[in-house]
Amino acid sequence: MDTQFIRDRITQLRLQKGVSEYRMSYDLGHSRSYVYNISSGKALPPLSEFLSICDYFGVTPQEFFDEGMKHPALIQTAVEEMKKLNEEDLLLIVSNIRRLLKDY
Repeated sequence: MDTQFIRDRITQLRLQKGVSEYRMSYDLGHSRSYVYNISSGKALPPLSEFLSICDYFGVTPQEFFDEGMKHPALIQTAVEEMKKLNEEDLLLIVSNIRRLLKDY
């Protein structure tokens, strides 16, 4: 894993969220070129700002670095919603997930 992964992952998550570089920069409280500078390789965020970026996308740092997780924010939302369900409904969801995976 290298700095290019961090840049690419921020871009991937930003596009999934449907926000521009400018909008994300503004939302994080920075100048309009802040995210562009990260994406283009001119800068990397310090640790405290990286944690803010993770919060912005609704992902944990672990989910951010999980290369196999294509939609971490969506998965996190699903997990949070499933925590509210009873055991019977959770078993139904697990069964449906397994059925869907057989088709792939």
